[in-house]
Amino acid sequence: MPDPSPQPHEPSQQSAGRRHRDEPERDERTGRSAAAARVAFQSQWVEEQLRVAMERGDFDDLPGAGKPIEGLGSSHDPDWWVKKLVEREQLSVLPPALALRKDDAELEEQLDRLVTEKEVRREVDEFNTRVRRARMQLQGGPPVITPVRDVDAEVDSWRDRREARLQAQREAVRALEDKTPGSGSRRRLFGRRR
Repeated sequence: MPDPSPQPHEPSQQSAGRRHRDEPERDERTGRSAAAARVAFQSQWVEEQLRVAMERGDFDDLPGAGKPIEGLGSSHDPDWWVKKLVEREQLSVLPPALALRKDDAELEEQLDRLVTEKEVRREVDEFNTRVRRARMQLQGGPPVITPVRDVDAEVDSWRDRREARLQAQREAVRALEDKTPGSGSRRRLFGRRR
């Protein structure tokens, strides 16, 4: 009658499952763990992928190709990447109170780029909302001293500046027509009918 107990050279199913979980998977040929084999060949695989991509031309016409590396030779700045990110993305890193002061100083210029009165009113309302919200929040940094703007007064100022710009443009066109020889003949050509 055969002995039902497992033989010493044949581990039981239970112990084999436990050993399988505890030990890393082994490569049959080398006896090394499969993870170690993958790491050993990873650099070769990466080099092969780079070679194939270069042959396809994936790296041709990259921005900065043929130009010197920017900032090479200058002193090392550990925050260089943050400064580049702020410059590239045009991020504002000012505290809210200072950002509002900056926006307040640039508001008229921003309003002058708008075309309709409705857009001007909306922009001033949004600015006032940001000022009020900043005043209500207790944030660190300098105090919020930026005043809210009167919407109607800003619209009137916008209209006046717009009219002044249009008048200056009309005068510039008239002055250009006066200096240009033959500008009156154009009017006569198209003004008469035969």
